[in-house]
Amino acid sequence: QVQLVESGGGLVQVGGSLRLSCAASGGTFSAYTMGWLRRAPGQERKFLAAIRDSRGETRYADSVKDRFIVSRDNSKNTVYLDMSSLKPEDTGVYYCAAHRSDIGLGTHAREYDYWGQGTQVTVSS
Repeated sequence: QVQLVESGGGLVQVGGSLRLSCAASGGTFSAYTMGWLRRAPGQERKFLAAIRDSRGETRYADSVKDRFIVSRDNSKNTVYLDMSSLKPEDTGVYYCAAHRSDIGLGTHAREYDYWGQGTQVTVSS
């Protein structure tokens, strides 16, 4: 069983930057694809980014691919999401999630088996 704990959310102004972290425990971190998904107010969780292994194979949603960067440090069992040029529509609860890496890079919430509790990001204008 993998446990995930996100941190780093908060209030940021339009155009600002923020780094989210997700610490994992309870499993072999390198064996998991790690993803970030967002639930905007009134919406379902949507895929943002995923990273498969230490070689850095990544995938991004079109809406964030030029603004967000996902990375991982397997020595620290931690995945990061560096967000820049933030917009009001980036507001939401950000979730870290995991699934076995041998099934690829998940781009849908249903593909992920383990979830963190989420961290709120609010982008104000």
